[in-house]
Amino acid sequence: MPVSGQSHIRIARPSRDLAAAERFWADGLGLSVVYRARSGGVPGEHDLLMVGWPDASWHLELVHEPDAPVRPTPTEEDLLVVYVDGEVPEELVARLQARGGRRVLSPNPYWNEWGVTVEDPDGYRLVLSTRAWSNS
Repeated sequence: MPVSGQSHIRIARPSRDLAAAERFWADGLGLSVVYRARSGGVPGEHDLLMVGWPDASWHLELVHEPDAPVRPTPTEEDLLVVYVDGEVPEELVARLQARGGRRVLSPNPYWNEWGVTVEDPDGYRLVLSTRAWSNS
């Protein structure tokens, strides 16, 4: 099957703490845990958490290798943008903050005007945009 608009996308990132990441992404944002694996102490294997919405054609993969952890090194421009298509509910932002997120200003004024930026426990940025988006 060729690569197309129907191809599933996996966004993979290292994580310092998968339990903290799960609190933020699943309990905070409302993503479902679609897969989980534990390394079982086997060298070279890693703990894995995949979260996403069941009907989405993407998921976020968070990886932690206990014996050789990769330190997350996000920049201010490493963004995962979710288009809310309306006002961002303050209770959603509060829930993300209560589950380890930190509301921050973006260095790009566009995202400050058109959304809310929240850092996850690993420092990666989630933008909840008030705008809508469609590729069609």
